[in-house]
This record gives sequence, structure tokens and C-alpha cells, in this order.
Amino acid sequence: MKYLVFDIETRNTFEQVGSDKPDALDLSVLSVFDSRDQTMHTFEMNDLDKAWPLFEGIDFIVGFNSDHFDIPILNKYYPGDLFKIKSIDLLKSVKDSFGRRIKLDNIAGATLGKNKIGHGLDAIKWWNEGKIDLIRKYCEEDVYITRDVFLYALNNKKLLANDREGQRVEIPIDISDWKAEEKQEEIQSLF
Repeated sequence: MKYLVFDIETRNTFEQVGSDKPDALDLSVLSVFDSRDQTMHTFEMNDLDKAWPLFEGIDFIVGFNSDHFDIPILNKYYPGDLFKIKSIDLLKSVKDSFGRRIKLDNIAGATLGKNKIGHGLDAIKWWNEGKIDLIRKYCEEDVYITRDVFLYALNNKKLLANDREGQRVEIPIDISDWKAEEKQEEIQSLF
């Protein structure tokens, strides 16, 4: 199973660009964890061309709210079409099971016992202050958390979160199609 876990940060807000479409926003940083060699890579606009080979030859990409937010923004810069790569959006899996969206920080705190080190608006503030190193660190930490949440769901078929009353709840996660291509290849290799 070859996959990338990724996250992006933006330079601006929807209000600043006058649109509610994610692809109207501009990228500041892309961080990618590559399962093939267990390495983290972080890219800025001037070196995005070095990121694209990582997306080739993988089974799927993993993100949090990535189908709605990250992929449309990143696709503006990608020379191909990221929508053609299989995507596992953990937020979509949570919403499909639980019926509503839950923040990554809530899931990480309940499932992993650790929280994010900031939020997206911090990254925009840091961009305006020229603190790119802070954005890079924040984005990488979000990727590590997303990776760990993904692996927990993959191994346990559930995630944990705190509901509105502060009670811990289990969220069943359907992982049946997460490895579909791999299973198909295994079946074909038997014949």
C-alpha cells in the first residue's frame, strides 16, 4: 500500500479573495508524508515542481477535508489532475458515519491524546508576518496528526471524538474501499 498524507496552508482567507470557492485561495505551503520511505517533504511555491513526482505511482492520497479544500487548491498548481488519484478524505469518512463534521483537533485529542499546534488562520497570519518556518512546522505537524489518525482508523475501524457535551464517542469508520485496489491486485495474482 503506497500512499501520501498531505496538507496545505493558504496565504489568504475567503473574505480576502471575495469568494467561497477553495480554488480562489492561494497556496503558501504543501507538506507531504510519503509512506514508501516514511519521509516528510515540505514545499513552497518556488519548489512545487519537486513535489509532483511524489504523487506519481501511489495508490491513494490521504487528507482531512482534502476533497473539498486541499485538492481543489493544490490542483491549480498540479500539471495533471489530482482528482484522478484515489483520495481518502478522513473528514468525509467521519461525516458519513457520524452525520456531521468534527474538527481534526477534536479527533486527534480524543483518539491520539495530542492536539494540533495551531489553526489555519494562524498560518495566514504567519504568512503576512513572513514567518514561513512556523507555517512549515504547523503544516508538517498537521500531516503527522492526519497520518496517525488515518493509521488508527485503518487498524481499528473507528475514531474517537468528544461530542458537544464533552463525552467521548466512538465513530465507526468504513475502510472497505481503502484497500480495494490492493485486494483486486492480490486476487488477480492468484490466477
